[in-house]
This record gives sequence, structure tokens and C-alpha cells, in this order.
Amino acid sequence: MKIQLDMYQTLAIAVLVLLLGRYLKKKIYVLEKFCIPAPVIGGLLFAIMTCICYVTSLAEFSFDDTLREVCMVFFFTSVGFQANLKVLKTGGKSLIIFLGLVISLILLQNFTAVGLAKLLGLNPLIGMCTGSIPMVGGHGTAGAFGPVLEDLNISGATTICTAAATFGLIFGSLIGGPLGKRLIEKHNLMKTVSNEDDSLLVEDEKKHERHTNMYAEAVFQLILAIGLGTIFSMLLTKTGMTFPIYIGAMLAAALMRNICEYTKITTIHMGEINDLGGICLSLFLGMAMITLKLWELASLAMPLVILLTAQVILIIIFTYIIEYNIMGRDYDAAILVAGTCGFGMGATPNAMANMQAVCDRYAPSVKAYLLIPLVGSLFADFLNSLAITFFINLL
Repeated sequence: MKIQLDMYQTLAIAVLVLLLGRYLKKKIYVLEKFCIPAPVIGGLLFAIMTCICYVTSLAEFSFDDTLREVCMVFFFTSVGFQANLKVLKTGGKSLIIFLGLVISLILLQNFTAVGLAKLLGLNPLIGMCTGSIPMVGGHGTAGAFGPVLEDLNISGATTICTAAATFGLIFGSLIGGPLGKRLIEKHNLMKTVSNEDDSLLVEDEKKHERHTNMYAEAVFQLILAIGLGTIFSMLLTKTGMTFPIYIGAMLAAALMRNICEYTKITTIHMGEINDLGGICLSLFLGMAMITLKLWELASLAMPLVILLTAQVILIIIFTYIIEYNIMGRDYDAAILVAGTCGFGMGATPNAMANMQAVCDRYAPSVKAYLLIPLVGSLFADFLNSLAITFFINLL
């Protein structure tokens, strides 16, 4: 039996699994303790159910994920509004260091994948299917480079890349919160939380009183930024490079925020915008999780499972030991660890969800909320594409 869900029904299911995730998180101490995002909890349960239905030939679900992309763009537009110049100036040195760490992670993921593939007697390009293509790159990069590898006679490369990206999406969401929490509690990092830059907090909208009649204005500002962003995206594509669909909207939002802040033309309603962004993030993750095809993982042979397990071990060691120490061994570094697990094995929204889950339990982090969206959204995909191209040509 084939069950076709349109975009409205898909959105409704996403809301149901989100509510289920919240309920289970409240009732099951382990989920709350390890800061697992609610959309991941409910969405993963639903994905397991659809997988069982598919494997037993009981039913096959098909989703219209049009609104998933809409929610993703709205969320990243709200992130773009947070990028005021005052905050950017405070992130200078840390931004460069973190960018260097992300480049190192990309290279390590590919060296690990290629090296282990050779040890297992596999074609190194099959190893690349479990490297930074699906890990830092996620489903988007997997879909882009899978056909490229198939043209190089790697049969089923797109399926392997997509399955690996699904694997990374799940594990990146599952390990980020627990690692951040462990660092905070093991090293008593709450004493390192600084409020010196309170006026620059990404969460500074909490200082502003919400007005119900301003949510309409906030929606209008988001829509205007997205509309202007389509022009920016069109101009960016003329460079010949591939950018995520939301980059133009992020840039437009950042431009609007800073022009309004310095000219006082109008007020950007940051409190309301961030509330709306948080809602869109939850909906996006809910839809992303329910549309996972877990049975694709079952098609992976044991060597590929070994390759993917190695990537999980790599991200844990890299973030927990290397990144935490280099980024300052403080509370911000612990939140960055949680975030890097998200986009280092899945996508930037997962990183934001990981950080949100930990920050909701402890305290906001200026540095992490600045660096993760900037590097994860603006730089990581571009640098990853260059690295992947280099490795493919090298092999």
C-alpha cells in the first residue's frame, strides 16, 4: 500500500512527531539528561515505523517536502538577522581559528575514509562516499557528488552517499548534546560563562518585551529578506560556484539588520524574529527526520558500516579533545563541540538544534551562536567542495 502525503499532511506529521518528542523528553529522564533535540526523538521513532512498514511490505510512505525547504530558508534568514557588525568584530580571531579547525576536520574525514577503504580492499572512491561528502556536506553535497562518482564507475555511489548522509544526520544529532553536556559538567564550565558582552548576545532578544502585534511585522521582514535574497542567490550562481539555497536570504537579512541598526530607518523585531526562527527550525528538523529512509542503511555492506563507525569515532575524538582544547577549554568551547557534531556529520540546522538543546539547559553562548552559522553555512560547503574535488582528482 502506497501512502502519499501532500505538503500540508507532511507538515502536520512533523508537528505531531515534534509534540511526541517533547512529551517523551519530559517523561524519559535519559533524553532530557543528554539534551537530545525533541524533533530528533519523535522523528526518529516515526522513521523507524516507516522503515518497518517498508521492509514488511505493509506500506510505503511518500512525502512532499516542499515546506521543509521553506522552513529551512525562514530559519536561516532569522539567523542572518542576528549577524550585526558589532558581533562580527568580536569574533575575528576565534572565527579564523574555528575555520582552520573545520578545514582540518574535512581533510581528516577524507583521509580516514580513503585510508580505511584501502585497508579493507575497497576502491578509495567508495571510501570518499563516507568521507566529507556526506559528513560535513550532508544530503545536499551527497546528491551533488554521488553522480560524479558514478561517472567514475563507482556503482551505486549516490545511494551510498545518501545513506551515509542519513547515518551522519542521526548520529550527529545524537552525540552532540551528550558531548557538550559532559564537558560542561566534567570541567565545571558554568563558572566560565561570561556576561561581559551581554548586549551582543545572539539571545539578546530576551531583553526585549515581545508584542503580539509585532509578529506580523517580523514575518514581513523575514519575507522581504527572503525575496531580496533570491536576487543575491542568482548573482552568486553566476560565479559558477554552488551555494546552499538559503545563503542569499542570510546575506539579505544581515544587510537589512545592519542598515536599520545604523540608520534607524525602522526597527528590526529581533525577539519576534528569533521566536519565528526557532519554530521554523523545529518544523524543518521534524520534516527532515520523518522523511529519512532508514532502510537505505540496511543496504550498506559491513565494510561501509565500518567506514561510517570510523567517522563517528573521528568526530568524537576531534571535537572532544582537539577542538575543545584549541577553542579555549571554556563553556563556549563546549557548546561549539555540540554544534560541530551537528554540522560535521549532518547539517547546520542539526548543529543549531544541538546547541539550542544544551543552551536551554545551561546558558546562551555568544561565540558558538556566531561561529557555527557563519562557518557551517557560509564557508563549510564551499571549502568542502574544493577539498572533495581535490581528493577525487588525486585518486
